[in-house]
Amino acid sequence: MDDIGQAFEGMVGERLKSLRIRQNYTLDQLAMASAVSRAMISRIERGEASPTAALLARLCEALGLSLSAFFAPDEPDRSPLVRRSAQHLWRDPITGYLRRSVSPPGVSSRVDIVEVEFPAGARVAFPPREGSRSMTQHIWLFEGALEMVMPAQTYRLQPGDCLFMDIGDAFEFHNPTDQPARYAVILDRGR
Repeated sequence: MDDIGQAFEGMVGERLKSLRIRQNYTLDQLAMASAVSRAMISRIERGEASPTAALLARLCEALGLSLSAFFAPDEPDRSPLVRRSAQHLWRDPITGYLRRSVSPPGVSSRVDIVEVEFPAGARVAFPPREGSRSMTQHIWLFEGALEMVMPAQTYRLQPGDCLFMDIGDAFEFHNPTDQPARYAVILDRGR
């Protein structure tokens, strides 16, 4: 792993530990609430492991946060503008998908906008999350193709298509092609 990857893992670990302590969770309590093992949480906090997207989503849900809120700085910026160079990036260690938090941090909006570059052939599955039943999202595809696998139906999106969905149910992102896909997620944290 390069120095940038190690620094990033350390940042994610420090942020997770800080949020866990702020909410007065022990490792055992967070493990129970997130269904992530105590050992894995400890390894992430020490910067020895990088969480997958699904695992980080479970930890965030247990902490009552969206992924965007997890990566947002603690100090409220309150500026309505965030330059591209200041937008937080996160790369899933398994699939390599790149997530960019586009929304300005610290503003009072329940909507988060995220840009994703999803590699060819990648697949990320999210289990049902009871704590996210009040959240919805739009998936708006810009380039490539994307399959959204839902419990009752699979939707194949082409550039320009937009899919609305609840995120409390199980779902899966899949890029069935040999080309990367690029899309936006517009997340509404409450109805």
